[in-house]
Amino acid sequence: MLKTKRQSSLTRDYYKHFPTFFSQMVSLLTCLFVAVASKPVNMESYTAGAKFDCLLFDMDDTLYPLSLGINLACRKNIQDYMISKLQIEESLVPKMCLDLYKEYGTTMAGLKVCVFSVLVLGYDLDYDDFHACVHGTLPYEKLKPDPVLRQLLLSLPQRKIIFTNSDKAHAATVLKKLGLEDCFEGVICFETLNPSSAEEHGQERDREDSDETDGGSSADSDSPACHKRILCKPSLESMEAVIEIAKLDPKKTVFFDDSARNIASGKAAGLHTVIVGSSALVAGADVALESIHNIKEALPELWEAGEHVQAVGLRSAAVETTVLA
Repeated sequence: MLKTKRQSSLTRDYYKHFPTFFSQMVSLLTCLFVAVASKPVNMESYTAGAKFDCLLFDMDDTLYPLSLGINLACRKNIQDYMISKLQIEESLVPKMCLDLYKEYGTTMAGLKVCVFSVLVLGYDLDYDDFHACVHGTLPYEKLKPDPVLRQLLLSLPQRKIIFTNSDKAHAATVLKKLGLEDCFEGVICFETLNPSSAEEHGQERDREDSDETDGGSSADSDSPACHKRILCKPSLESMEAVIEIAKLDPKKTVFFDDSARNIASGKAAGLHTVIVGSSALVAGADVALESIHNIKEALPELWEAGEHVQAVGLRSAAVETTVLA
């Protein structure tokens, strides 16, 4: 009986003081909430910690599907160029074209190699002539504006850059046909990584003038220009050059490409990699996309904190596309 009365007394005391205790707890939590809510947020620090700050896109067969046939038309034009311009036996061209592509990354890069293009063929490859012949008759009419992809790209808060092995004229035509010419910060293309012959000669003259002024001589001034290989994907050197040119942080850059070889090189350079046009992962790929249109489903994290990125004044997604050099 005593125990029961004592329990009742304790219960009454608990409920007697509970309102005061509850009120104090509410006041304490309110103060904490106000203190946290009123604390200024460092948006710049927030975005600096974002997982990705740049998206690097291949162009051909990545921003549009392989099924359009642009790739096949380009291959045919390359073979026609080798036959008509370089006078290579027609029966040898298909295999030669494939072998050069496998060995040097692109057929053009293989044709540029000194021992092949000059000593064997007696022909010094002209970049502009090659690009004009290969891209001049491509069925660009098959490329149509892609408003869905355009909206996806413009909604992404990160920097967006094109990295293509093609020349700037072809890149400009493709992006315009797709209606994406204002979706990228810039284009890194053939000319970016491989200065024109005229520029090379001008630089060589500058070096010679400098040597004469210094009373010295250039050790390699007599070296033929063909000794210099074309820099292009999938070489690791090209990836590293792009990282330097665009001032990228590899750990915060996502690289999209349809080529397994390019993806492997991108991964070797430290990039986060996405193979496009495949439902299966390839060596070095972190993500596989059957279509570039699936980017939001596969990589929703790219849109996280997008409003904050825009709030601190990072580069706009819709800017004039320029060739980075």
